[in-house]
Amino acid sequence: MPFETINYETEGPLAWITLNRPDKLNAISKRMVTELKLATDKAQCDDDIRVILVKGEGRAFSAGFDLDYDPDGDIRQELLDDFELIMRFWDSPKPTIAAVHTYCLGGALELAIACDITVAATGCRFGEPEVKFGSGIVAMLLPYVVGPKRAKEMILTGNDRITSEQAESWGLVNRVVKPENLLEEARSIAMEIARNDQQAVRISKQALNNTYEIGRMRDALKHALELDVAIEITETAESRKFNEILKNEGTKAAIEWRDSQMGFTGQVKRHDIG
Repeated sequence: MPFETINYETEGPLAWITLNRPDKLNAISKRMVTELKLATDKAQCDDDIRVILVKGEGRAFSAGFDLDYDPDGDIRQELLDDFELIMRFWDSPKPTIAAVHTYCLGGALELAIACDITVAATGCRFGEPEVKFGSGIVAMLLPYVVGPKRAKEMILTGNDRITSEQAESWGLVNRVVKPENLLEEARSIAMEIARNDQQAVRISKQALNNTYEIGRMRDALKHALELDVAIEITETAESRKFNEILKNEGTKAAIEWRDSQMGFTGQVKRHDIG
């Protein structure tokens, strides 16, 4: 099938996958999930490809998953598809590199940290704002990367303004470079990897991943995904009103409505929820 939401290009031993919905800040739609899976399959099946790189077209890397779950569809299956996509970059036998700029949020952050190496442009903003929208985390990789304290702070506050410099100091990214040098820096790292013995690289990556996997990280991630499913399929009066405003008036209005419901004690005024 032809790609509509991504671009796929090869450059010697490198495969470049570009998120290509710039008018939507490269939000990851259901079609993009399907196309990214096809693109990663294509790279895995090409014996000439040694490293897979992912980047974003236009103003940003990605604002995360589209909040467009079909209320009449199988939400559990959609979340499983999203989870599988993210973990493909973690599981890929071939090393994966993310080159991120401007925004790297929600599911896009999870995808970026699932990659083996992440290079960020200065001025990029990182975060997990899902709780602001009454959603959960698809792939709970964050505490394994930054530790539980910072992960809890980021996720529970919905902070989406982590700077590139903070991200580097916290271990979210490997390097921070000027925007004009982003792709060249990612390419340089990829070529360093590509020059090495392919089998040694593949087995070394597997050994590194196993330091987490043997500690039952995968079971913990799947359990966290089940909790995310529960968040998505459980409707409350608050979430119903929030989603109504989100659909009719947009994100800003929905968040302003929620803020308006908070008293000085921080408790939601349930009687104000229609």
